[in-house]
Amino acid sequence: MAAGSGVLVVSLAAVVVLLAAWLWRRRRTAAGGAGRVCVAVLGDLGRSPRMQYHALSLARHGRDVALLGYLQSRPHGDVLRNGRIRLVPMTDLWGLRVGPKLFQYVVKVVVQAVQLLYTMLKIDQPSYILLQNPPGLPAIGVAWLACLFWRSKLIIDWHNYGYTVMSLSHGRNHPLVQIAKWYEKLFGRLSDYNLCVTNAMKEDLWVNCNIKAVTLYDKPAAYFKETPLELQHRLYMKLAEDYEPFKPRTESVSWSGEKSAFTEMDGSNGHVKKSRARPALLISSTSWTEDEDFSVLLKALEGYEQYINEGVKLPPLVCVITGKGPLKDYYNGLINKLHFKHIQICTPWLEAEDYPLLLGSADLGVCLHKSSSGLDLPMKVVDMFGCCLPVCAIHFECLHELVKHNENGLIFRDSDELAEQLKMLFLEFPVLEGKLHSFRKKLRACKQLRWDESWDQTVLPLLGQNE
Repeated sequence: MAAGSGVLVVSLAAVVVLLAAWLWRRRRTAAGGAGRVCVAVLGDLGRSPRMQYHALSLARHGRDVALLGYLQSRPHGDVLRNGRIRLVPMTDLWGLRVGPKLFQYVVKVVVQAVQLLYTMLKIDQPSYILLQNPPGLPAIGVAWLACLFWRSKLIIDWHNYGYTVMSLSHGRNHPLVQIAKWYEKLFGRLSDYNLCVTNAMKEDLWVNCNIKAVTLYDKPAAYFKETPLELQHRLYMKLAEDYEPFKPRTESVSWSGEKSAFTEMDGSNGHVKKSRARPALLISSTSWTEDEDFSVLLKALEGYEQYINEGVKLPPLVCVITGKGPLKDYYNGLINKLHFKHIQICTPWLEAEDYPLLLGSADLGVCLHKSSSGLDLPMKVVDMFGCCLPVCAIHFECLHELVKHNENGLIFRDSDELAEQLKMLFLEFPVLEGKLHSFRKKLRACKQLRWDESWDQTVLPLLGQNE
C-alpha cells in the first residue's frame, strides 16, 4: 500500500510540475525542435558509454544534442570536445538517510521525478528524447510527460529491465519489484520507438510487453583497438606512479632507460620492447554490483596460484579490475585478505581515455557479468573484442549472441573452470602463446562492424521517418 502511494505521489508531483511549466512557457509554439535531440540518463553519464556514443553519432549527423544526466565521473574527451553536444548536468539530491527504507525509496523517486521533469523542460525544445532504461522508474513516465509537452517523440534504449536489477537486492516477489515491473511495461508501451541490445530482448519485449523494438547491438567505438607498444609503455609508466603492480620487479644499476613491469625503453634511442620475463596482464571491468560475483575470479586466482606452487610453468599474473560501484569496498576487503606470491591485484578507476588503451595492452579479459534478465550482453566484452583482446566470460542465457565458445573466447560456469582456462591459456607464457594467440588472430580477422556503421544502419532511418 505504501509503495502504491509512492507511485501516486510521483504521478501527482509530475503533473504539478508539468502544469507549472506549461503556464511558464505558454507563449511558445508547438512547432520547432527539428535537429535537436535530448539524450537522457537517470544515472552517471561518465559510466554510460552507449548513451555517449548515441550523442556522438547524432552530432556527427548534424544534430544538436542535450546530454542529460549526473556528472559523477568524467565523460569521454570526444564528448566534451564536441561543439554540438551540450552537457546538462543534474545534481544528485538524494541525501535522505532517515526513516524506513521504503520511505527513503519513495522520497527518492519523487525527488528524481520532479528534478528530471524540471530539467527536461528547461532545455531547448527537442524533436526526440532518447532515454536509457534502466533505470526506468521514474524516468520513462517523466520522459513521456516531457514529450507530451514538447510534442516530441520518445525513444527508449532498453539495456535491461529495471525491475530485474531491483530483484537482485529485494527478490522477484517484493512489492517494489512488482510495481516497477508494472510501471516499466505500462510506460514502455507509450514510447514511439524502441531500441534494445539483443535479439532475445527484442523477442521478449514483443511477446511479454507488446513492445516492438529494433536490435542495436553494442559495438566498440573506433578508439577501442590494439595499443601500439610505445603507447603501452607510456600508460604503464603513468600507472606505475600510483599502482605497485605496474612497477618493475627489479631495478638494474647499469640500465639507463625506463622500465615498467611489462616494458622497457632504451634511453639512448627511445626504442621500446616488452620485458622478457614480464607477467601476464589480466583485466576485468565492473560496476561492482550484485550482477557480478567477483568471488568467482578470486577463487580462480587461488587455483592459479596453486598450479604455480605445484610446478606448472605459468607466469606471474597482474590482475587489474577497473570501475566504481557500491560493492567495491566489500571486494577490496576480500582482496586484502589474500596473500599471493605470484599474483598482484589492483582496482583502479581509469580516466575515460586510458581505459581503451589498457584493454588494447592486456593479454586476457575476464567478464563476470550475469544478466539479471538473461537478455542483455556485457558491453565490456564488446570493447575487449574491439581491442582484439581474448575473453573468458561467465555463462548466462543469451551470451552466445556475443561470445562463441572456443571461437572468439571461452565460456566458464564456475571458478574451477575459470582456473583451468587460465592455466591452459597462460601455459609457458610469453614463450608459447597457443590458444591465446589463436583467439587474437581470429579477432583481428573478423573485421566486426564499429558503432558508427551499426548506428547509421539501425538508428538513423528511425530519425528520418518524421522529418
